[in-house]
Amino acid sequence: MEGSFPPLNALRAFESTARQLSIKKAAEELHVTPAAVSQQIKTLESFLEIELFERKVRAIALTDAGEQLFPFMEEGFAKLEEGINQLRRQRYSNELVVSVSPTFAAKWLLPRLGRFYQQFPEYRLRVDACESLVNFRHDGVDVALRYGGGNYANLYSEILLPEVVVPVCSPALLQGKNPIRTPSDLRHHMLLRSDWQTSQPQAPCWGMWLRAAGVEDIDSTRGHQFSSEALAMQAAIEGQGVALTSTALADLDVEAGRLVFPFGRKHNQKVAFGYFFVCPESHLRVKKVQAFKRWITAELSDSETSG
Repeated sequence: MEGSFPPLNALRAFESTARQLSIKKAAEELHVTPAAVSQQIKTLESFLEIELFERKVRAIALTDAGEQLFPFMEEGFAKLEEGINQLRRQRYSNELVVSVSPTFAAKWLLPRLGRFYQQFPEYRLRVDACESLVNFRHDGVDVALRYGGGNYANLYSEILLPEVVVPVCSPALLQGKNPIRTPSDLRHHMLLRSDWQTSQPQAPCWGMWLRAAGVEDIDSTRGHQFSSEALAMQAAIEGQGVALTSTALADLDVEAGRLVFPFGRKHNQKVAFGYFFVCPESHLRVKKVQAFKRWITAELSDSETSG
């Protein structure tokens, strides 16, 4: 028996049924009858000479043997599906789909895309701007640029840029009735923040920055909050307060004179988060992914060096 391989249809029926613990749902997914699914499972059990499911009155459950087999089947069919989807995308081989947060897309990626096209004119980027994690098996995404701690299960991830956060504001706030000259001057101004800075325990926040700057008598929770970091930065540009953001995201607005680092860069704060290049291991063998990885690594390296 060792070395022989059971029928593929029987394995597919087992994987679908084990994943959903329902013969009826497996039949709907595979577009066959429940009786056909049951027969395929019996074929596999006969082939392996072991029971894979416990049949109950109105439910089924995996046996110990079924529990042992299922992870291998789930991973195997996931790899097959990924390979087929990748092959189908070859007809659009010049299109590279990049998933990225809206703020990083607007403030960093889009202003630099011209340089990517100059270096790789044979490729066309489709930017999918979203905050949520993507499903590489189903969403047609080639690469994701994610801000976080780098823990992405079963995916390749590489740090592109460690996070450094720094306050930014309109140049107008350096003058007037309460000019910003030292961190303690922030008590006279609104502290602008985005939702994610208050929803994730390790995310850089005003409380963290103020403590590092030695300021203890300012309420870090006061001020305006926005659904995205881009909105917080725009509010800062409009002179509505001071935002805490990544130096990488702020650099172009600072160069254009829309924002300033009121305390220079000496009061920046390194945090545990950063920007990561994320994709399935298999995508690293695709030429357009390799090209994009080389380009963005060089761009971020140049940004960090020039900063």
